[in-house]
Amino acid sequence: MTDGTTVTIVLGTRPEIIKLAPVIDACEEREIAYSVVHTGQHYSEELDTVFFDQLELPAPDHNLGVGSGSQSEQTGAMIREIETVLLDEQPELVLVQGDTNSVLAGAIAASKLDCEVGHVEAGLRSFDRTMPEEVNRVLADHAADYCFAPTEQAAGYLREEGIDDDDTIHVTGNTIVDAVMGYRDLAAAKSDVLGELGLDAGDFCLLTAHRAENVDDRERFESLLDGVARFARDADLDVVYPVHPRANERLAAFDLAMPDEITPIDAQDFLDFLRLESTATLVLTDSGGVQEETCILGTPCVTLRDNTERPETVDVGANRIVGVAADGIVTGAHEALSQQNGWENPFGDGHSADRILDIAGIGSAASVGEVHG
Repeated sequence: MTDGTTVTIVLGTRPEIIKLAPVIDACEEREIAYSVVHTGQHYSEELDTVFFDQLELPAPDHNLGVGSGSQSEQTGAMIREIETVLLDEQPELVLVQGDTNSVLAGAIAASKLDCEVGHVEAGLRSFDRTMPEEVNRVLADHAADYCFAPTEQAAGYLREEGIDDDDTIHVTGNTIVDAVMGYRDLAAAKSDVLGELGLDAGDFCLLTAHRAENVDDRERFESLLDGVARFARDADLDVVYPVHPRANERLAAFDLAMPDEITPIDAQDFLDFLRLESTATLVLTDSGGVQEETCILGTPCVTLRDNTERPETVDVGANRIVGVAADGIVTGAHEALSQQNGWENPFGDGHSADRILDIAGIGSAASVGEVHG
């Protein structure tokens, strides 16, 4: 959409597709002229296509096909290609979401041009600068004209860093609530993943592990798998593990055997994965997005990291941070199983996408209220 584009949405990974889908839907409903730029950062182009199809989203207007590379190579290539698109389209607003290299590249490219930059999910902090994601999210926040923070705690972190401007910081809730609420029933109706895997709702655990600090380190990865397997054996529960391509490569390179208690499966599309999350007894993960989704769905979560940028999930009792030491995983997972569900979702009411467009003054107002929860 090169004529009269109002909003350009930059994304590059599956979590970004999911979290920006409600914004795309809101643009459609308001008849806003928008375009979608897919950087091609993610490994699996085919699975990305499935995500667009499942969420009934139009195909991206631009697919840059940047692919993998070093952090600098990938980010630099994205900046160059995104700038070319933005110079052609001249949007009023560029939206990025999260903490990937696509987010940093989109924020940098747009901040140099005559348009405003909105960072969706602003203000998240792990306070671990060894994580590339932490650097990306901090820089994107400081480049943005609009910091759309999911919670008051995230907004507070922004103010502590000197972004103390009511015209910049806005608490909108998190668009993942919009997505989960919008697609949970569809997943229950359409997904047959439980039957295909021979699983019963409430009788299995779900594992995800893909972060570089875990899977690129043989000792950490082995300890993680050992701890999950020991817990599964103790609790007499099956564990299914949709294996990320990065993790698959490391398993082979390290010659690590998958414990018998853990069943590896292919990476799942959004509806199937949402169905697994919503029916699992417990989820063990190193993903920030999964921490949010399980909190919204009411599924207890154990985070296989040393820190989290989603402290709200811990505060409400939905999540435990246990690291990757095997003994810590076993103890934390048993504690999570004994946790009574019923916490309050801290990430908003499912109207974040409308709130974001309202604040930016894009399209007709949806008249949504303040964030609650």
